[in-house]
Amino acid sequence: MKKCNFLKDQECGMSKIELKQSLEKIEKVINDACGFFEQMNLPNKSNTNLSKPANSRGAVTTARPPSLVIGRDKDCDNIVAMLHDNEEDAQPNTNRAQCYSVIGIHGIGGSGKSTLSQLVCAREQKDGHFNLVMWVHVSQDFSVDTIFGQMSEAASRTPCPQFNNLDTLQTNLEKVLHGKRFLLVLDDVWYNNRDVRQYEKLQQILSPLNAGEPGSKVLVTSRTKDALIALGAAEQRCIPMSVLGEDVFLKLFKHYAFHNVCVAADDRIRLEDIATQIAKKLKGSPLAAKIVGGQLRMRPNIDYWRNSRDGNHLDDTMGALWWSYQHLDEQVRRCFAYCSIFPRRRLLRQDELVKLWAAEGFARSSNEGKDSEDVCQGYFDELVSASFLQHKVEFHTGRKDTYIVHDLLLDLADKVAGSDCFKIENRWKRRGDSLIMEGGHEKEVPLDARHFYLQTYDSELITEKICKLDKLRTLIIDGVDVTKPVEDKVVKSLFVRLKKLRVLIIPVYNDQGCRFFWC
Repeated sequence: MKKCNFLKDQECGMSKIELKQSLEKIEKVINDACGFFEQMNLPNKSNTNLSKPANSRGAVTTARPPSLVIGRDKDCDNIVAMLHDNEEDAQPNTNRAQCYSVIGIHGIGGSGKSTLSQLVCAREQKDGHFNLVMWVHVSQDFSVDTIFGQMSEAASRTPCPQFNNLDTLQTNLEKVLHGKRFLLVLDDVWYNNRDVRQYEKLQQILSPLNAGEPGSKVLVTSRTKDALIALGAAEQRCIPMSVLGEDVFLKLFKHYAFHNVCVAADDRIRLEDIATQIAKKLKGSPLAAKIVGGQLRMRPNIDYWRNSRDGNHLDDTMGALWWSYQHLDEQVRRCFAYCSIFPRRRLLRQDELVKLWAAEGFARSSNEGKDSEDVCQGYFDELVSASFLQHKVEFHTGRKDTYIVHDLLLDLADKVAGSDCFKIENRWKRRGDSLIMEGGHEKEVPLDARHFYLQTYDSELITEKICKLDKLRTLIIDGVDVTKPVEDKVVKSLFVRLKKLRVLIIPVYNDQGCRFFWC
């Protein structure tokens, strides 16, 4: 199955010829889908040549730090010393000893926890003290099997094999860790001490680790100390994020605000003075320094900087992010909001994201002859320049065209997207018309949802819920069991009932592995 060309949005101002061409493409998509149904059951031959998109399962954040880190060398030295010290590595866990100990970093969102742990990882990968260095992002809603799979991939540097049950996945991970002294980073762990199920899941994550060698370490980052203690960190090994000194923070902020900015010498002096005053309002938040600095860098105008300084919107991190968002072009804001459809810390491939935006009709251009993907590439470049998309090299493959949305920025994207974007991650169960997630969180599927992400395929959910969303334009199904492919009747139902659908991504399996059907 060949990848279908994306359709242009009628809101762009279609000519009759373009409208006719689009209708012909729709007809072709339906005809192609009929052929696709016949290939759903593990075909032996296929002319599909689709790369695994960035929203595919198993894409995780990278352990590599940003190209520039200011003011964290001393913190990194202290943590590395803890990782290498001669403490008694065995700690009591029920009535048996562990081969590892836990060290934790805690601090508010945007304070630099992940960056610091990335710096530690980079140091350890060069040092060779540990046989394995693994990086896994956990986040608020997680499934144990997904975390095990990411740990296995980080340890072996190869894709995790498909397993049908959690026990087999755990056994495979224990084999990978056996006889190895490892450093495991569990980044962004959330914990509610009233949620017994969440505590049990965190303990389950730790269960395969005793296959390693004594001296192994687990480095945890979280917004709260409670999460670190729940994972076994001693009080004296729960490290609060240090606040950057005023001079160091100003250096960091000026780096983002003045990087590659060319202005007259007199203007530079005046901008430097305003930057010093703005930096004081940001209260030491590295994320705010990066985002606000990026916006100022694109507009090196004295009046603009002065007006930014005089407002009260920069007095807290989220206020600073909202201010920066408001200064994006309208269509760029629309593309950013669309990113809320993806799970936290999901690596996003540049080419796939641009194609998705073009397919949704987000492109606006005064040049009627300009290709919609070229227009959307411009939007992408602006989001990168403003640090709303941050470059991350893919950990396992070394791909360099991958990007990530910081957690706080994703919170902002969720707010501005509202009910337009909806995602269902990990396990859930039904309670009437609601979806109950692990931990008891209840979600209603909004009837006006336009963009829908589903992590685990469920035919009943699709036919009974999703097919009733008559405004739906995007459906991304991320995970499908290799032994239970998507039924052709379900796909037919999608094509027949979802009249406004523009993007459909479904994983299918053949003898070459997993491929993704796009239309």
